[in-house]
Amino acid sequence: MTNVAIQGFKGSFHDIAAHRYFDKEEIELSCFSTFEQVFNHVKTNPDAVAMVAIENTIAGSLLHNYELIRDSGLTVVGEHKLRISHSIMCLPDDDWESIREVNSHPVALMQCRDFLQKHDGIKIVEVADTAGAAADICHKKLHGHAAICHRDVADIYGMKLLQEGIETNKHNFTRFLVLANKEKAGSLRESSKTNKASIEFTLPHEEGSLSAILSILSFYKLNLTKIQSLPIIGKEWQYMFYIDLTYSSPTNFRQAINAISPLTQELNLLGEYNNGRQSI
Repeated sequence: MTNVAIQGFKGSFHDIAAHRYFDKEEIELSCFSTFEQVFNHVKTNPDAVAMVAIENTIAGSLLHNYELIRDSGLTVVGEHKLRISHSIMCLPDDDWESIREVNSHPVALMQCRDFLQKHDGIKIVEVADTAGAAADICHKKLHGHAAICHRDVADIYGMKLLQEGIETNKHNFTRFLVLANKEKAGSLRESSKTNKASIEFTLPHEEGSLSAILSILSFYKLNLTKIQSLPIIGKEWQYMFYIDLTYSSPTNFRQAINAISPLTQELNLLGEYNNGRQSI
């Protein structure tokens, strides 16, 4: 059984992503309030792994998680892309006529804005977690309250589904990374022949330094799927670059890394893994 650390409650999108990724095995969840606690748990438990959201197709990147990944020393061993579909649910003996308040995470509420505007008589209240909203309603018997979260949460907390698929954009995905200690990484990769990698590097503050890196990656036929820059604290106008890339030839990837390394001030391989599946 694999111990998977997540931020959020049972039934949260991190939980759903973990079960979709590890769909062929039984997992044990460790749920935490913050991402810092997730990383600390995995660093102190060599057999544990983390499931961590890194970007959303609407809300963008979770910038703080990039920093946590770099500072943790953990290795990326996999990814999963989960379509974010929201449902609204309440206690079994409530119904539309009795609902006067809706609770959810602010991002979920934003993603369901069109739906909520059609029910403008209902009070909207932000809480820390989507599944946590349902758990709170269930445990405190909050009649007249509804939660917006993943449809699977209804079964977990015995809630009544009022309506599914209430999100405005039906092409909303979150990409999650699976991270592990370096000693465990090899046994967790889905195959020995990977086709995707994440790297981070810093560059000298010189004209054309980033362009030179990108030209080399293109020469070795590596497909850049993501580039993210973050400021380096204490070094004004200097940046750390995070890059995701896919490749068909692991040899080309290794040669490209060797070629760009002398042009960087610091280069770290965050992980090699397989391009993630999509699920709902």
